[in-house]
Amino acid sequence: MHKRIELIKGDITSLSVDAIVNAAKNSLLGGGGVDGAIHGAAGKALLNACRLLNGCETGQAKITPGFDLPANYVIHTVGPVWHRGKQGETELLASCYQQSLELAKENGCSSVAFPNISTGVYRFPKELAAAIAIQEIKQFLSSSPIPEKVIFVCFDDENFRIYRELLS
Repeated sequence: MHKRIELIKGDITSLSVDAIVNAAKNSLLGGGGVDGAIHGAAGKALLNACRLLNGCETGQAKITPGFDLPANYVIHTVGPVWHRGKQGETELLASCYQQSLELAKENGCSSVAFPNISTGVYRFPKELAAAIAIQEIKQFLSSSPIPEKVIFVCFDDENFRIYRELLS
């Protein structure tokens, strides 16, 4: 495994890192899955901060403070809904990781934790999503000293197994 990449199974909202990445909806106003968990753990101040951002395009990312989370920042990125790969989904997912890492770097985040973007209700194939995530992060880290550590946080056994296999 890459020395700056870590894999854990757990709850991204409990991590004491510089930034956690939120797999957000375009509105940035909360939702289900990891998005709902992050909004719930961060408190109402996160929702108020997100309202000021006026949403986010798919494949892009925006940053807010972490508020009641142990993380200093939340980087909100909007992953693509899977349409059988016919609407640029792979490029949009790659962009989520690129944009999130750029924001982390710009804000001096030495540690960043990522969930499994788009693999829940957005139905992105888990193996393909993991391969894209790992490729984009390795590529970014090869040319940037920041972040010093990237953590993949898998909530479910299936994603954890996929990431463990691809990273070994």
